[in-house]
Amino acid sequence: MASEILVPTLGESVTEATVSNWLKKPGDTVTLDEALVELETDKVTLEVNATAAGVLHQVLAEEGATVEVGAVLGMIDESASAAAAPVPASAPASTQASTQASTQASTQASTQASTQASTQASTQAAMPDLPTRAAPAPAAASDAKSPAVAKLLAENQQLNAADIPGSGKDGRLTKGDVLAAAAAPAPAPAPIAAPAAPRETGPREERVRMTRLRQTIARRLKEAQNTAAMLTTFNEVDMSAVMATRKRLQDDFVAKHGVKLGFMSFFVKACVNALKDLPAVNAEIDGTDIIYKNYFNVGVAVGTPSGLVVPVLRDADDMSFADVEKTIADFGVRARDGKLSMAEMQGGTFTISNGGIYGSLNSTPILNTPQSGILGMHKIQERPVVENGQIVIRPMMYLAMSYDHRIIDGREAVTFLVKVKEALEAPERLLFDL
Repeated sequence: MASEILVPTLGESVTEATVSNWLKKPGDTVTLDEALVELETDKVTLEVNATAAGVLHQVLAEEGATVEVGAVLGMIDESASAAAAPVPASAPASTQASTQASTQASTQASTQASTQASTQASTQAAMPDLPTRAAPAPAAASDAKSPAVAKLLAENQQLNAADIPGSGKDGRLTKGDVLAAAAAPAPAPAPIAAPAAPRETGPREERVRMTRLRQTIARRLKEAQNTAAMLTTFNEVDMSAVMATRKRLQDDFVAKHGVKLGFMSFFVKACVNALKDLPAVNAEIDGTDIIYKNYFNVGVAVGTPSGLVVPVLRDADDMSFADVEKTIADFGVRARDGKLSMAEMQGGTFTISNGGIYGSLNSTPILNTPQSGILGMHKIQERPVVENGQIVIRPMMYLAMSYDHRIIDGREAVTFLVKVKEALEAPERLLFDL
């Protein structure tokens, strides 16, 4: 009996993935729920587990291949599991011989298949019930339509699939190809011709293909620059009050909640309070409409070896300081391990980015579209400031607020940043919703 290894549902609006790494090779024994292959999507890397025990009979999607949801990645031969199972080393020699003889007599064909996995004809003879789809004939590009593509074509009957250039593997149509054709039925300008071949790599250079995550980061950041009327306003905040509060309450906070009181919880709470008063900063543009959101999902940018990810604190207005700190700590660990789910990085309404942990003194953060605002935190540095006519030394941080000027006016952006500053310089304001 054969069991298919299928590409699972990848998340909202994600229809394709890249086969990143096979953890097993043909002929290997697999157990139920054992991780077999890693898939890389635009946002996360996920493992596909075995749905049955047996032997990995065939790999149908090699590493580097682009696959759609529901595609067959490989095949597991469930009938070969018994033949592949070794006899325990502690068993007497006579028992081993008897077991081997019995196994060979009852499952000779299956045993030959598991030991000669490279010979396809022998494998098929031993397992006649395996589907013949293992080596399908390549379909024409116009015929290789995913369910999502077929549905869109049915809904937009004015479109002719043959007239739409496919950007998927082997020229197949993707959902994005059809949506683009539906939104802009007029022929698009001819794209700029790509170089005939990549430039020659020098003796002290190394060429590495960008991961899907890095490609997505590059595309989204460029889209934000090309689409939004992006502008950044700056201010600075005296962190003395926050630092004094942390120092005074840190031990009690750790004893009760089991996590350290950091700066991020203060910033999340300060931003939520400001968002409540300035709803345009929490909104987004959809065509000629503005969508105002009566909830506060704050994204927190996290740097990982693979690139930047932005997990979301959902309903941050309902979270306590301890909830924020625990969730962010968990996000950080799982982001580094590539264990964040797609759902955890979707649905944000505003983003906070902390370049200060890397030593950045100031920056102009780029919007996380379709959001309209992002706050940049930076390094705390002691600087001379004037208070009541006297020069004093204070721990200061520059704040940067980038915003989409199409929806947020300068007055709103500056007011938002001032409210964040006021809440941080007098944290007790957060207790009284001021």
